[in-house]
Amino acid sequence: MSLLKRIGGTSGATGQLPTPAAGPAAARPGIPSAPRREEENSVIELRQRVQQRLINELDPRLDLSNVARVRQQVEEIFNTILDSENIVLSRSERARLFESIAADILGFGPLQELLNDPEISEIMVNGPRKVYVEKRGKIQLSEVTFVDEQHVLRVIDRIVAPLGRRIDESSPMVDARLPDGSRVNAVIRPIALCGPTISIRKFRKEGITIEDLIRFGSLTREMAEFLSACVRASLNIVVSGGTGSGKTTMLNVLSSFIPDDERIITVENAAELQLRQEHVVPLESRPPNVEGKGEISIRDLVINTLRMRPERIVVGECRGGEALEMLQAMNTGHDGSMTTLHANSPRDAIARIETMCLMAGMDLPVRAIREQIASAVNLIVQLARLKDGSRKVIYITEVQGMEGDVVVLSDIFVFEQQGIDERGKIIGQLKPTGIRPRFVDRFEERNIYLPPNIFGYGSGSLF
Repeated sequence: MSLLKRIGGTSGATGQLPTPAAGPAAARPGIPSAPRREEENSVIELRQRVQQRLINELDPRLDLSNVARVRQQVEEIFNTILDSENIVLSRSERARLFESIAADILGFGPLQELLNDPEISEIMVNGPRKVYVEKRGKIQLSEVTFVDEQHVLRVIDRIVAPLGRRIDESSPMVDARLPDGSRVNAVIRPIALCGPTISIRKFRKEGITIEDLIRFGSLTREMAEFLSACVRASLNIVVSGGTGSGKTTMLNVLSSFIPDDERIITVENAAELQLRQEHVVPLESRPPNVEGKGEISIRDLVINTLRMRPERIVVGECRGGEALEMLQAMNTGHDGSMTTLHANSPRDAIARIETMCLMAGMDLPVRAIREQIASAVNLIVQLARLKDGSRKVIYITEVQGMEGDVVVLSDIFVFEQQGIDERGKIIGQLKPTGIRPRFVDRFEERNIYLPPNIFGYGSGSLF
């Protein structure tokens, strides 16, 4: 029996631990028995030896962009090495070992298997031995592991290096993205006490459409028609929500309603938006270099967009002083602009914009900031991730203006929770409040007509 067969079939992940056997050692999770540790170390040593020989024999001038050609050459050298060392493996064991090594050379190591799984929406690496995933809104521990901390660091470096970003002891945190646009955050020691930590928010390769959101129950068809009309009518929209509530996905969907003949400039910390229009200029911020110089912030980019003749400005997320520049842009002829921010309700979103404007360092009175908000923002789309893991639009709220020192808000659509079923799924209803927004006159100016039943009353044409 071969070595891999003796310890049980592992997945294609590097350093994969087999299922604990029954007995005293199994009662202590994460602490394998001495024979198991010896077998695991033997497998890891075999894998590392084969991989090192393979890397040494690969042509360093090989064009890694031609993945199919590189994979073919890697497989040829891999088979030659196994034959020369008389390593006896079954066909399935050989395939698993090859896929594991190929993932390290051509992909993102043990994470490649998880990245290829369409059911996984998030990946969370808590050190080399604990890799969690989110499936269907629920977090669970995966069977994938890394060999050691250095192995995790190599994968992190492979992610951030092509983007011109760095992570080391002097700069132990980094935001990045994968080639498909998936969002990545990495933290290493001394900040991460459990070892290198990676958080990946995956994006579906085919992208999510408004029809997908309707099918998922995130919003109704009436809400979708209304939001489409708002975007086409060039209303300024803020998408608000908590972490993981789907703000960037919603921003992508809303952006899809922008007419193809408009010039769109996007500003992001790490480029994630997937706009399908032809005339799109994506801008990405830049962190400081090793000497602490050369930083280009989101605020710098928003200011610069005003000199680029934009018709729409889309900011991936406002986190600080750039909120003031965004309001200025919305108030100076750049209608139809959009952004996202973290807040738990439309009222909290207004308060958060105020706070971020104060972070710009300008000594502005709060009333002046609120007047800017009331004048600039037309609509707030509030998202939430509910207890059952589902993501929904829980408010669509109009910003009506000022009354005294208060920004007046009016809910147009709301989500009402009615209970929880036997499977733990939240039962609720998305419905209109019956209030007609003040900005519907702008729909008529753009030749956009909606039936009044969208707002919960009457029938027939709105005008």
